[in-house]
Parts: sequence; C-alpha cells; structure tokens
Amino acid sequence: MTNNDFLRRLRYALNIKDNTMVQIFKKGNLTVTREDVIDYLKKDIDEGFKKLNNSDLIAFLDGLITQKRGKKEDGAPVPQIKITKNNLNNILLRKLRIALAFKSYDMIKIFKLGGVEISEGELSALFRNEEHKNYKECGDKYIRVFLKGLTEYYRN
Repeated sequence: MTNNDFLRRLRYALNIKDNTMVQIFKKGNLTVTREDVIDYLKKDIDEGFKKLNNSDLIAFLDGLITQKRGKKEDGAPVPQIKITKNNLNNILLRKLRIALAFKSYDMIKIFKLGGVEISEGELSALFRNEEHKNYKECGDKYIRVFLKGLTEYYRN
C-alpha cells in the first residue's frame, strides 16, 4: 500500500476535510497548501499526482495526534523513530492507536469490523520493538483491514 493510498483511506474513514488536513500537517510541523493535499489524494494515474514520502506521512500522523489529543504537557518534541521499509506499517498503526486513544480491545474490535480476528497477543506483537523476539511485522493486509474497520466504525 502506498503512503498516498493510506492517507486517502484514512481521510475517508475519519471524514477529514481538505482544510483540516492542511491544519493537521501544520501541527505536524509540515507546511502544505490545500493544492498539495489534493495532489496527495489523487491516484497515481491521475494528472497532478504528488507522491507522499514516509517522513511527510509521519508528520501528518504526528499532527493528527496533536489535533486529537493536544500537545504534550511537558513540551517535549515527539521522539524521532528510525523508519525502515519493514517497520513503516507498525509505526502507522501505533500512531493511529495513539491519535484515536484506542485501547487493545478497541483495536481488536476495529480489526474484527474489518474482517480479521486478531488476539491480544498478536496485537501486542505489532507494537513491540523490532529487536524484541516476539516482534511481528505489520503487513499491508493488516493496515488495509484496520482502515476498513475504521471506516465501518466511524461511518456506520
């Protein structure tokens, strides 16, 4: 799944308007225009498509956390996480969990709405450090299912 596809599906699931997306990017310390957001949301076959890189997507999710939960009280910056191709989906899932203030049972419910039964042990493996022996890489399937469940949860 591309970053643009993830952003498009998340926007639909949470019913976020273009101007709100610009504000969220700004809260994530990234300045974009409404036109940039529109170009990010286009499919890669459309004219004017603009590829969203990993750091910009993470900045959006950091902004979403700030939008939904407020700034950190101690004013400390958000710690920078080393993003690799293998752990990007795990980071995206973790940041969505933080932004939406979901507990484990909420996440399991969302996955179930998306059509996948996941145990609490499997879920916690997705949030572990990469060096941990029980770490599990979050594949694109899990992200798609989670976003599908999120859409069901917020839209129905």
